[in-house]
Amino acid sequence: MSARPSRRAAPTRARPGSDTERPARLFVVLGDQLDHASAIFDDFDAARDLVWMAEVDAESTHVWSHKARIATFLGAMRHFRDELRAAGRPVHYRALDGGVTVAAGAPGPVRAAGDGGTIGDATHASLGQALRADLERLRPERVIVVEPGEWRIARDLEAATAAAGLALETWPDRHFLCTVEDFRGWARGRKELRLEFFYRWLRRRTRVLLDGEEPAGGAWNFDAENRGTFGRQGPGWLPAPRAYPPDAITREVLSLVESRFPDHPGRLDRFDWPLTRTDALAALDDFVAHRLPSFGKYQDAIWAGEPWLYHSRLSAALNLKLLNPLEVVRAAEAAWRAGRAPIESVEGFVRQILGWREYVRGIYWTQMPGYLERNALEAHEPLPAFYWTGDVEAACLRDALTQTLQYGYAHHIQRLMITGLYALLLGVEPKRVHEWYLAVYVDAVEWVELPNTVGMSQYADGGLMASKPYAASGKYVERMSNHCGSCRFRPGEATGERACPFTTLYWDFLDRHEERFASHPRLALQVRNVRRLADAERARIRARAEAIRANGGAPPRGPPR
Repeated sequence: MSARPSRRAAPTRARPGSDTERPARLFVVLGDQLDHASAIFDDFDAARDLVWMAEVDAESTHVWSHKARIATFLGAMRHFRDELRAAGRPVHYRALDGGVTVAAGAPGPVRAAGDGGTIGDATHASLGQALRADLERLRPERVIVVEPGEWRIARDLEAATAAAGLALETWPDRHFLCTVEDFRGWARGRKELRLEFFYRWLRRRTRVLLDGEEPAGGAWNFDAENRGTFGRQGPGWLPAPRAYPPDAITREVLSLVESRFPDHPGRLDRFDWPLTRTDALAALDDFVAHRLPSFGKYQDAIWAGEPWLYHSRLSAALNLKLLNPLEVVRAAEAAWRAGRAPIESVEGFVRQILGWREYVRGIYWTQMPGYLERNALEAHEPLPAFYWTGDVEAACLRDALTQTLQYGYAHHIQRLMITGLYALLLGVEPKRVHEWYLAVYVDAVEWVELPNTVGMSQYADGGLMASKPYAASGKYVERMSNHCGSCRFRPGEATGERACPFTTLYWDFLDRHEERFASHPRLALQVRNVRRLADAERARIRARAEAIRANGGAPPRGPPR
């Protein structure tokens, strides 16, 4: 990583942007770096420096991205572009549906090259190809990027600048509360990188939810109080999240995505995501005021047809850098100190942002590129086709998948303990599971998604992150949701045509990995339960599991319950 220089060369008189001008510094701004507080703007010189942004097909097609995910990135990028122009910062912008817009800083429509306009052809398959084409024409003295969030992108940009005879300067991303080097120092010498220890360490460093040197509320972790269910009466009235009707820019993007990516999964008719910092701050205020107080108790609960419940919907805005994590956790902490939210809700939310989000970034950058190929459980099944359609009988899977395809969203328990759990039990190849999660959620960027999938959900790293596989039967789903009452499958049965596929595959998972986990401190009891089964029962479970795999990952269709 290059250190930031304290001084620059003497300014030239030319304004960057046209074929004849040479910018002193070309600042690459990626689609998940929409941060007006970024280090690149500290001493940005509008007379000599140039922001470079690009929309390219590869960022929508290297995984088969959900239409809402594509629209979220493109819509937020275009809003950010126009905000930079309004602030007087020149932007060289490649759009999927047009040429290269070079805006010299003035807000409003741009017309002519040099003072703003459309130049050349913007069609390039990858970011690296687009950057290389522009480096040949613009010939900047230096090329600078804030740390990319994805290994693939970082290597692509490095190759592009090297091909142009330049070195890519990489500046630290101060959006995060912990640098990669700090995480590396914390992890040094540890065989297992457990979240809880990292979380306490980072809370002490940031002084979040501390009273003196002690944790606020008297405990570091209130997870035991955050596993409530709604019971048969359901959640009742729920405060609807603030809505964000598409403006002109967003409507333009939605139309573009529908026309350019018609065969991609998902829908856009319910698109409703904050795409600017102003809207993201409003979303934060709305969550803290209306849903944070009940978030903690019900954060693990699931209810059919209720995608949002008490969740924040802030992850996409955070991952685009429209929100800063410290301002988010401080807002939650302030609500507790003012008596507007209980400690179990605030601590549970802070743990997700300050703890988990920072932790998985450290895992990603200290373990890549090999982490992508981890497969400790030797799982090689294909991802079921119904993950892309929602066409499956199991009610919990159908609801989570249908919701995902509608909104590009599912909350963390739906991801971990419905879609992720099923893939784990079925034995799907972890890389295929990763590609699906990266494709279908609006908040998915690889640094946060890959460790969550490979390490937490699929246990493919062999226990580096999680102390055990998150393996559970249909009884867990029955306890945490209302799905089982409307489903033909019975969560307490492992064999027979009405056996819950989660339950069948749970016992089959333990059977297949019996030797691996026989001495595991947290799974040995479950393995002993498998060993108590009669040989005939184990054989029936294996046969049912194989029938599920042979049928594309779902039980053969049967009569309704």
